[in-house]
Amino acid sequence: MNPICPWYQLGYIIPHRYTDLDAYQFYAVAPEGMMLVTTGLDLGEYTLESVEKQLPTFYSCLDLLTNKQVDRIALSGVPVAAALGRERTLRLLEESSKRTGLVCDTDLEAHIDTLKHLGISQIALATRWSENVTQALIQYLKEAGITVLAFRSQGRSLSENKLANAQADHHLALKLGSEALLAAPDAQALLMPGGLWYAMHAVPILEAQFNKPVLLNILSTTSNALRAHRQTTDMSSFPKPNPHWGKVITSY
Repeated sequence: MNPICPWYQLGYIIPHRYTDLDAYQFYAVAPEGMMLVTTGLDLGEYTLESVEKQLPTFYSCLDLLTNKQVDRIALSGVPVAAALGRERTLRLLEESSKRTGLVCDTDLEAHIDTLKHLGISQIALATRWSENVTQALIQYLKEAGITVLAFRSQGRSLSENKLANAQADHHLALKLGSEALLAAPDAQALLMPGGLWYAMHAVPILEAQFNKPVLLNILSTTSNALRAHRQTTDMSSFPKPNPHWGKVITSY
């Protein structure tokens, strides 16, 4: 490890044209020396039609990140994968890996891999999406062997989520997350997906209250990348993530 240069670069394709919470949360939870390299789509709404319109841009983003020589590429946006469905998403990832020569991932597949790594198959779910988006996500998880025992949601459009207040979103995460877990006492973990959801400070609070892992996009995608890197690299001397941010980021 070179202490001057980043020892890992995670390419991240986000659904919108600006970067704010993605980078803010990544640099809080990732170990020192990991770099986030972002590029973006311009998703109009949480619909299959909107996702399909962005596929040409998606391929351009793959090429850009490949030229930046990142170590891995992840597609952010759980509703993007949920809209495509699991079979099509996995085909897209396989095609992307062949195009780039890199492992390609999504936040949603990273959630699934993280849950399986932790031995978890039954979860509670909290979202800020409509019933249609949430049900598509539940079906996607079901196809991966993950059962949602209970969910709580506050339906919002993509534009509404872009304008959400950080403090209000923190309290919403605490409210919906605790309600979902209380409604499903047998749930082994809580999933709160959404790259635009300012929920990171709710993670240690909810984990302390319920003693169960809480999964956010940036936690699962970062820990997934770390697990893969650990398989090929001796990381005993590398910086560690801050354990304050919970069970997921320290479980890799």
